[in-house]
Amino acid sequence: MIDFPWNDRAGRFSTVRGAAFALALAPACWLAFEAATGGLGAKPLTEATHQTGLWTIRLLLVTLALTPLRRITGWNRCIVARRLLGLSVFAYAVGHLALYVADQGWDLGQAASEIALRFYLTVGFVALVGLALLAATSTDAAIRRLGRRWQQLHRTVYALAALGVLHFFLQSKIDASEATLMMGFWLLLMGWRAAQRAGAPLGAPRTLTVVALAAGLATAGLEALWYGLATGIPWRLVLAANLTLTPWPRPAWWVLGAGLAAALLPLARARLGRRPLSVSPSRA
Repeated sequence: MIDFPWNDRAGRFSTVRGAAFALALAPACWLAFEAATGGLGAKPLTEATHQTGLWTIRLLLVTLALTPLRRITGWNRCIVARRLLGLSVFAYAVGHLALYVADQGWDLGQAASEIALRFYLTVGFVALVGLALLAATSTDAAIRRLGRRWQQLHRTVYALAALGVLHFFLQSKIDASEATLMMGFWLLLMGWRAAQRAGAPLGAPRTLTVVALAAGLATAGLEALWYGLATGIPWRLVLAANLTLTPWPRPAWWVLGAGLAAALLPLARARLGRRPLSVSPSRA
């Protein structure tokens, strides 16, 4: 029997896995369409490299969000999408590197030299090597063989996500809004993880609200610090920009909004009259 990625272990179609597969495949399909229709601009390889890197970070954060989502909502089935999405992250990261090498005219020596000499490329390559190790040990056989060491190894994904966000920041030019947004979501995820490890009930709206406020404030502060150090733009002006919502809200507001939306999920579940499902307080 063919093991399709959208099937469960029994070979039946899984709605959750099917949705995850569609989510993972959609950016690649859109990128292929843009490439075929000339929508990638004057430097298609450069733009494709940027887009695959962006989707690597996005999908990685979505993957990391599955565990806290399960604990917040009690929706245990969402966790079946984690391996599929994790492997998709690695696939996009490999595509990101391959497109970069293609943009260098397939000159492997030149590409290796650039990776070794440019700090932001070195950071990104270290993250890719880490993702390769996690992908290689994502099988059931590897889980059985490594035992408890498997969890210890795969917890490094949080550090790899941080490296990915740093890589994004370092290659950003004047506008680091998207990188700031990714950093903010990473801070939100780390806040949920820290709250759970401290014994706070992750399904409690109060806990989630506190984490949302902290992540939003930290995002605003770190964004101002980055612009002040990296571009020379006065940090006070960047911080003050968060006081206006025009023309678009700053990244800190999106992070705060995402955190507060998560805080509403337990309330919505209670309103629907559904009791929270028990979830083991694993530290994974």
